[in-house]
Amino acid sequence: MSLADPEASAAWTLLSAKAVRERAHRLLAIGLDHQLPSFRIDLDRLDGAIDLVLETTRKAYPSLDVPFHSRWRHFVANGDDRWAAAVDQADWSDRAARARSEFDLAIVSVFLDAGAGPSWRYRDPKTGSAIGRSEGLGLASLAMFTGGAFSALPLEPLRADAGALANFGVADLERGMQVSAANPLVGLDGRADLLRRLGRLVASKPDVFGSRDTPRPGGLFDRLEMLAEGGELPAPTILTELLHQLGPIWPSRLTLGGISLGDCWRHPALMTSDATSGMVPLHKLSQWLAYSLIEPLQTSGISVTDIDGLTGLAEYRNGGLFVDTGVLAFRDAEAAQQEHKVASPLVVEWRALTVALLDRLADGLRRRLGHDATSMPLAKILEGGTWAAGRRLARERRADASPPVKVVSDGTVF
Repeated sequence: MSLADPEASAAWTLLSAKAVRERAHRLLAIGLDHQLPSFRIDLDRLDGAIDLVLETTRKAYPSLDVPFHSRWRHFVANGDDRWAAAVDQADWSDRAARARSEFDLAIVSVFLDAGAGPSWRYRDPKTGSAIGRSEGLGLASLAMFTGGAFSALPLEPLRADAGALANFGVADLERGMQVSAANPLVGLDGRADLLRRLGRLVASKPDVFGSRDTPRPGGLFDRLEMLAEGGELPAPTILTELLHQLGPIWPSRLTLGGISLGDCWRHPALMTSDATSGMVPLHKLSQWLAYSLIEPLQTSGISVTDIDGLTGLAEYRNGGLFVDTGVLAFRDAEAAQQEHKVASPLVVEWRALTVALLDRLADGLRRRLGHDATSMPLAKILEGGTWAAGRRLARERRADASPPVKVVSDGTVF
């Protein structure tokens, strides 16, 4: 598609963290002017949310030495770092070989990380514990990865290959995720289909994903290494590459000028003068993945800069924090009891406001602590942090720990 096409040119502008942040803050400004249809905003309640996030962070990290919010946190169970144990037993030829494997794992695991629903649990063979939600999905996907479930090479289990992913079936996922009638996983078909799409796309781009090996998602490491200048790579570049290279795998989404827009939706309040009018990019899973690729890049020797160039994540724990603390309130009380599709204006509005409010919360929290964005980047505030505080409130207020907004999930967004 030629970039001379004005629609295609406009579409590319939405595939960035900058676009997510700008449009989220535009919706927040509209909301503060009382012009949004679904939510009222009460910034006087933001201090209460900051109090809760600070309390939660200090309890988990008394020294405030907070790690980044990333998938790697979910590979640690009760202090047992499962991936570190696998790394210790592996024989890497060089740093790049390890980085490709870690990219393979992070990409596959994050793409399996949409909300599991309230009922599903992973029975950890090592401890016997039943673990739900993101932590359970993380341990299950890690066990599948280390067991060679995504590898085409029996003697090299710690990899994901395009061919193996392209042929990955629902039954394979059911087995790895321990799904049964008594242990249902939300969006099972959507997750398996996403992996197959990933495999087919990776196979179709050997120049990107197979420059140093047969095509595999981890081949993206070599692409990013090439883009690093002087050993430095801005975090927003990671996201842009993810969106440009992997964008076509997302199903049933908006396209513009032939460009797949991924986690991008329509909201009637956000008007522009070009072909992107009404469109709100959020890119939650892709940004979660971008955060999760920072540590493998650092381990390989690449310095990741401008980490705060990424945004907060438009997902239901961060979003739930603002609803449960009263920063956001439904205009229609009945909407809180109804189920809403991901593409509905209410859910799009909630998610975009979450991104903008996370920036506001982060600024307030840093002022309280006397930190700046370098010492306390958003990636640490999310981990400390907003995500954990949102989950805590959900557990306190609802028996099934569900979010305060009821969302119909297809397994590819949340």
